[in-house]
Amino acid sequence: MTDKLYKQVYQILKSRIQEGIYGIGTYLPSENELCKMHGITRTTARRALDELQKEGFIVREHGKGSRVKERRQTLGLLTVKGFSEAVRENVRTVFLQRPTLRAWPESFAFSPDKKERSRYSIYFERLRGVGDFPVMLECNWFASPGFEELLQIEFLEGSFFKTLSKKYQLEITGSEQELRALQADEKVAHLLKIGQGAPVLNISIRFITSRTNFHIYSCLHCNTEKYPIGNIYHRL
Repeated sequence: MTDKLYKQVYQILKSRIQEGIYGIGTYLPSENELCKMHGITRTTARRALDELQKEGFIVREHGKGSRVKERRQTLGLLTVKGFSEAVRENVRTVFLQRPTLRAWPESFAFSPDKKERSRYSIYFERLRGVGDFPVMLECNWFASPGFEELLQIEFLEGSFFKTLSKKYQLEITGSEQELRALQADEKVAHLLKIGQGAPVLNISIRFITSRTNFHIYSCLHCNTEKYPIGNIYHRL
C-alpha cells in the first residue's frame, strides 16, 4: 500500500510541475505539508520527493526544501532544451509547414516500426535562426493517434517539447542520433543562405519518450558556419 501511495503523490507532483503549477525555481510543499495534504507518512512523502529528484524535476536543498529545477537531460550528443532557451536573444522561428497529416517517408535513418507506419504521421517543418542568420532547417514526424489537436493549436511558448510535457505529460527519456556531412541541395541551400553543394551537418534523431513505443523522428540540417554544434547542442 505504501508503494502505491508514494507513486500517487509522485505522479500528482510531477503533473503539477509539468503543467506549470509549480514553476521553475519555486519550492514544493514541505514533507510535513505533503503529509497533511495527502494523509501520508513522512516516509511516503520522502519517497515521492526522492523519485522526483531522481528524474531531475527537483533539487533538495538542506534547510530550504525541494526546488523545481530546469530539466537538462543529456542525450548523447544532444541536450533536450529549447532552441529559444539556448540562444535566449534574437531568436527567429519560421514555420515552413505547420503540423499536418502526412504519409511517412520511404526512408529514415531510424525506421518507424510497422505499427507506426500503419498510421499517418503528423509532420511539421521549421527554420530556426538567430536574427537574420539561419541556423537550422528542422523536419519532424510522429505517429498521429491521440495528438490530432496539435494540428489546430499553437505550441506553448513556441516549444514542441514543452507542449508535449505540459499538455500530454509526455517526456523525452532518451535518443539515438546519426550525424553525416552532406552537400546542400537546392532547398537547403536557399533556406540556409549558403551555396548549393556546400557542406551541411545533417543530424537524424529518434527520440524515445515516456510513452511506450512512441517515438519522435527529426531530421536537422545545420549551418555551422557561425554557430558550431558541440556536446551542448540544444534542440526544441
